Amino acid sequence: MVSKDHIHLSTLIKTRALELGFDLCGIAGSRPLEEHIPRVKEWCSSGMHSGMDYLCRDIGKRSDPEQLLPGARSVIVTALNYYTGISQSDKKAPVLSRYAFGKQYQPVIKERLTRLLDYVRSLCPDTDGRVFSDTGPVLEKAWAREAGLGWPGKHSVLINDRIGSFFFLGVLLLDIELAYDKPYEEALCGNCRICIDSCPVQAINENNTIDTRKCIAYLTIESKVPVPVEMADRFGRRVFGCDRCQEVCPWNKMAVNNIVPEFRPDPEMLSMNEDDWLNLREDEFEKMFGGTPLGRKKYKVLMENIRLVTGTDT
Repeated sequence: MVSKDHIHLSTLIKTRALELGFDLCGIAGSRPLEEHIPRVKEWCSSGMHSGMDYLCRDIGKRSDPEQLLPGARSVIVTALNYYTGISQSDKKAPVLSRYAFGKQYQPVIKERLTRLLDYVRSLCPDTDGRVFSDTGPVLEKAWAREAGLGWPGKHSVLINDRIGSFFFLGVLLLDIELAYDKPYEEALCGNCRICIDSCPVQAINENNTIDTRKCIAYLTIESKVPVPVEMADRFGRRVFGCDRCQEVCPWNKMAVNNIVPEFRPDPEMLSMNEDDWLNLREDEFEKMFGGTPLGRKKYKVLMENIRLVTGTDT
């Protein structure tokens, strides 16, 4: 039974989350998300996870907060906007996804979630908790829906009806009871399939999943080898990530620029032209992109991808 104390504490937590800079915050009751297991297993058995084998390990653990935090009772889910309307100045330059314009997002989110956990402990000293930001076995999008933040679009990205889909999710598990939000039951995409039809490589399936073997984001970020030569001319000069399915989504018409200092685009990077990228030295790459999402990419693979997608491969 939800008490007034639970409601008051939950309101305080959500207020503090917004004060810390999060754009959305919802709370769900912890439980095993067993209904998601068959779908994840089917996706994995089809091979659509490509080289991301970690997504197919410990599926039971991924679906059950109790296995990540013994005694877990509540799942707090936050969203942090990373959208920017600013773009690279040279239209011929290799294209980066918007999320790569700033610093690595995981430390930014984890630092804020840790401060939120500290706040909860200041109110309830014996509370145990654990934070996640794309760094552990958590079904973040499923929990976001449970916490009422939105629904998975046909491109599989979570969509919120107020801020669109250009945001990062964070999860804080707690071993205390709270007042819980209603799950977001609706899927407001309706008959729209713009994202599916606009994907340059037809990587979006009809069941809200992605075939990462084709996906530009996977092939330019996670893959350890250069992009397939036979596909390079369909990448639209994208060398790290792909925003196409989100750019065409009608729900992102209301997207506004983020105000997170760590996500502020680097003017030097934005001004780089095609020649600057093609002649980028390894020491320059490490100096400019260390601590950014792009910095996780191997220099030699990145440069090969740049030559392939710009048609300058020798």
